[in-house]
Amino acid sequence: MAIGRRMVALVHSGGQYYAIEDVCTHDGAELTGGAIEGAEIICPRHGARFCLRTGEALTPPAYEPVRVFATKIEGGHLWVRAD
Repeated sequence: MAIGRRMVALVHSGGQYYAIEDVCTHDGAELTGGAIEGAEIICPRHGARFCLRTGEALTPPAYEPVRVFATKIEGGHLWVRAD
């Protein structure tokens, strides 16, 4: 999905919904399709791990965080906050 000009990956893991910018800060690859382990997403290209809660880069080769967006379920819809 897109928020403005940013592509966003939606992830459901451990009963939680997460929205994270869909770009690895290491080389610009999409995070979509990467393995999910708990509250982490693994870049399918080079294996960098990012925290789905905070966007923090957890392992090399990525060192910069990705943007995360707040989510909530209301009225049977998943809402993503874009500010």
